[in-house]
Amino acid sequence: MEAARPHLLAVPQQPTGVEQTAAPVVTFIVPVYNEAATVGEVLDRIDALGLEKQTIVVDDGSTDATPAILERWCRRDPRNLVLTQANRGKGAAIRAAVPHIRGEIVVVQDADMEYDPADVPALIDPISRNIADVVYGSRLSGGRPQRAHLFWHKVGNRSLSLLTNVLFNTTLSDMETGYKAFRADVLRSLELRENGFGIEPEITGKICRRGLRIYELPIAYYGRSYAEGKKITWRDGVGAVRVLLRVRFAR
Repeated sequence: MEAARPHLLAVPQQPTGVEQTAAPVVTFIVPVYNEAATVGEVLDRIDALGLEKQTIVVDDGSTDATPAILERWCRRDPRNLVLTQANRGKGAAIRAAVPHIRGEIVVVQDADMEYDPADVPALIDPISRNIADVVYGSRLSGGRPQRAHLFWHKVGNRSLSLLTNVLFNTTLSDMETGYKAFRADVLRSLELRENGFGIEPEITGKICRRGLRIYELPIAYYGRSYAEGKKITWRDGVGAVRVLLRVRFAR
């Protein structure tokens, strides 16, 4: 699929003598694999936010109707960009998007509607105010709608967060969250190599090792069951432990 090339958004000229601060451009990275049922709505909700933005969708080898949906979406705005690759996993998709980032803030947005883009303005606010380098949207800190399901999945998330806190002396409640916002220069500087869901603990471990300013905010979570298309399994949890240990004790 041939997509329009992204470009820097123009910042209006400021009137003489009037101090104005331009809103930061937010780059959304949307990894997608066989999410034809939801990706269109996710992209519509991103557009509805009214942010100065760039959206990069990485189609990770979808075999359903996703490519056709993305082709139509890409024509709507010259800032929209679709990258395609063979199926390699979420981590590989994020890495593929990084060279194309044009915004000052980056949000990783899953395409499955488990995370609602309506939470993004609050998520990026600490970065916009220069008090955070990275912001995690926590599904486990309460205060926002949460679907009640998959007990062992929740146990696994809490266990991985506890291990992260012990290894890196931090206080994260949800290190595996798929909703993370970054200063763009921070994400570019991370030397990431995980291809699959191991990208989440790899990112967490590397930003913790660097002592970056991490904030958490409660977010809504509309989790799916495996029958509804959830892809992460207990094997990814075992892999996350391996990644956390590797990052913590790397020289």
